[in-house]
Amino acid sequence: MRDNLPERMEHGGRVRWHNTRVRGKLLDFSANINPYPPEIPWTPDPATLKDYPDDQYETLKEVIGRRFRRDAAEIAVGNGSVELIRAFCSAVLGADDAACIKPPTFAEYEMAVRLAGARCTTEERGVAVRFLCNPNNPTGRLYTRPEVLQVLEENAKQGSYLFLDEAFIELADPRQSLAEISHENLFVLRSLTKSFAVPGIRFGYAFGTPELIEKIETVRLPWTVNAFAEAFAIEAFRHYERLEESRERIARERDWLSGRLRDLGLSYEPPSANYILLEVPTDAEVLVRRLLERGILVRDCRSFGLPRHIRVAVRTREENRQLIEALEACLS
Repeated sequence: MRDNLPERMEHGGRVRWHNTRVRGKLLDFSANINPYPPEIPWTPDPATLKDYPDDQYETLKEVIGRRFRRDAAEIAVGNGSVELIRAFCSAVLGADDAACIKPPTFAEYEMAVRLAGARCTTEERGVAVRFLCNPNNPTGRLYTRPEVLQVLEENAKQGSYLFLDEAFIELADPRQSLAEISHENLFVLRSLTKSFAVPGIRFGYAFGTPELIEKIETVRLPWTVNAFAEAFAIEAFRHYERLEESRERIARERDWLSGRLRDLGLSYEPPSANYILLEVPTDAEVLVRRLLERGILVRDCRSFGLPRHIRVAVRTREENRQLIEALEACLS
């Protein structure tokens, strides 16, 4: 029996759990979900549940491939992006390997590396994989396409993979994406559920060379994308261009929210997507509790190693007003 398993990582979006423990309905600013998702003309068909999904997901991959000009053999799909992070690490890392992870960033990278038996480091040299989240979660830093290409070149020179997590790039600036590039040292991760505001269906997808994707398919559990998730994803990719309107509306609301936060005297990282990392004048735990008492759930960033920071999602104008009012009351 293994007794050296890492501790489970903490995530946002636990609004259902909190709703069972507080009075009234909470506003969830802890999960970075598109507040202006495209309307998708899709209704669940119970008849699809009588059969197993096609574990090759050929139709789904063909739809994704047409959208991103990639061959179906270069596409992996999974039960959320986390499954693909773990499948990738299981496929390419071993006990003698190291992976470069520079905090603060998404905690599941470290979890997946350690579960694969490898170790984590902040050094860029002598590693098997370098993880890069673009835009970064939780800071919101967005690397330009030339910057990411430079990182890819550096990794390629030492024969290591660049694991590029673009889970939020569709809500930031997709012009900086490398999703259409096929390179033997590159693996690009995406998340449909954040962009289309359907985290409950759990769907992630990724791009790599056919050889890398075959390894990932070998370690991936079968049938992890259920029939409803597959059907919704196919329809969503057919309306993918509608995300442009979402980005425009998020950018306007992000600017408004940033201005109000600045008026409160709060410092924040320059945001690029649908969330903002805030430095707060008290312990994050204290402020999170105070906000929760006012019906506002935010992301406590202590798990990112940031004890005096919270992360807030960008939501609709009226919801953002309520956040500002709650922050003003809690900080006064």
